[in-house]
Amino acid sequence: MLEMKVMGIALDTRTGSPIIVLNDLDNRKALPIWIGSAEASSIIRKIENIPSSRPLTHDLFINFAHQMGARITKIEINDVDDSTYFSSIFLADKDGKEIEIDSRPSDAIAIAIRADVPIYVTPNVIADGAISVDSGKDKEEELEFKKFIKDIKPSDFAKLLDKNFESDQ
Repeated sequence: MLEMKVMGIALDTRTGSPIIVLNDLDNRKALPIWIGSAEASSIIRKIENIPSSRPLTHDLFINFAHQMGARITKIEINDVDDSTYFSSIFLADKDGKEIEIDSRPSDAIAIAIRADVPIYVTPNVIADGAISVDSGKDKEEELEFKKFIKDIKPSDFAKLLDKNFESDQ
């Protein structure tokens, strides 16, 4: 398994859909995953430290787990089928027994960044969806993706945040 971190969220210029971009710890591979607006908003709120007056769904999940005596230990993005990604959230109960819960990757990532736990991606997912961002590579697609990532800025999401912030009230 490859540990990855959230590089950022971008908007697909063709569809306007949010894309979360994960990078490996050596910044050699990037994994873009298209996600929903609500999940993108939740992730952006955490990355940008934007407070919420009430717990959001992902906060609620973490609070519930803690109240039940469990702690979140990691998440895994563990499969992909026809551009649909699958993931699991792993918890340890009060006795240390591991519990695996099926999840959408966007929800699992939102929970992982709130709980400050590692994000792992299985080799088959890396092979199917990751893009090499090694500086030694010069393929046109990779260069275009690097430029896309480099140009991401928080203000790109102002409309997305405003829209989802209004629905949280």
